[in-house]
Amino acid sequence: MPYPEIRPRRLRRNAAVRRLVAETRVDPAELVVPMFVKEGLTEPRAIASLPGVLQHSRDSLRKAAVEAVQAGVGGIMLFGVPAERDAVGSGGIDPNGILNVAIRDVVAEVGDATVVMSDLCLDEFTSHGHCGLLTPDGGVDNDATLEAYAKMAVAQANAGVGVVGPSGMMDGQVGVVRRALDAAGHQDVAVLAYAVKYASAFYGPFRDAVESTLEGDRRTYQQDPANLRESLREVALDVAEGADLVMVKPALPYLDVVAAVRAAVDVPVAAYQVSGEYAMVEAAAANGWIDRERVMLETLTSIRRAGAQIILTYWAVEAAQLLRQRY
Repeated sequence: MPYPEIRPRRLRRNAAVRRLVAETRVDPAELVVPMFVKEGLTEPRAIASLPGVLQHSRDSLRKAAVEAVQAGVGGIMLFGVPAERDAVGSGGIDPNGILNVAIRDVVAEVGDATVVMSDLCLDEFTSHGHCGLLTPDGGVDNDATLEAYAKMAVAQANAGVGVVGPSGMMDGQVGVVRRALDAAGHQDVAVLAYAVKYASAFYGPFRDAVESTLEGDRRTYQQDPANLRESLREVALDVAEGADLVMVKPALPYLDVVAAVRAAVDVPVAAYQVSGEYAMVEAAAANGWIDRERVMLETLTSIRRAGAQIILTYWAVEAAQLLRQRY
């Protein structure tokens, strides 16, 4: 007997069927929202190049954290914007520095209702804008920077953070941070390694958000966008040093890297949908060129399909609300 006519479109006939057979779903619990808190603000401040994203005051940050929890997001990644900076980024280590204060604020507000994370890097706190301490000739001193990262990790853990995110791309940073946390009695604080962080042109709006003072670039320590095998080597090193999770940044231009990392490791894989990715969609939507909500969810689905179990995105709260309505 001849085979019956095969019609794949039967499984696309309406929304209910499409939901039933969807191969990839994004869950709100897999989304992490980055949040910025600026020292000295009494009211939240808009960021022109990141429409809808704010520099928070301490009060507005607490309220935003509660909103994120109510939306069901899986985590909050905190970034601090200090009032003053110096050559060694001392504000990142100071227990009363804005990021450590913000960690305490958010943990006190939401407790364990979501995962409180913090960026572990000096770039927001240094007067020169680099992610580490500089040598006399202006290069980044890898090993001196590691000592600062160890102190910063302990300060963030003392403030109550659940996950630290070393993002400076220094060699050996994960191992140094893990040993420092363990020695200080913070064995339960997890390390989300920015294992694959490219020297990308997509970070521009983020630098506005943290009021970066960087002159030049970070190509001597962030990765070359042309390289994939190098990324897998970086991931393997970070996992060997004790990373609990690894991340690829940016996300959309590097979905092949996300997929390769997912295939290479057993730890959870995250991807950061960075500021430039967000801003492009927002700009196109503002001009009426695309359907904003559909594109938002489509991009998140593509990142999840590539293998990222966790997605950092500035749309996390709004996307979580939309996803809960959809499913």
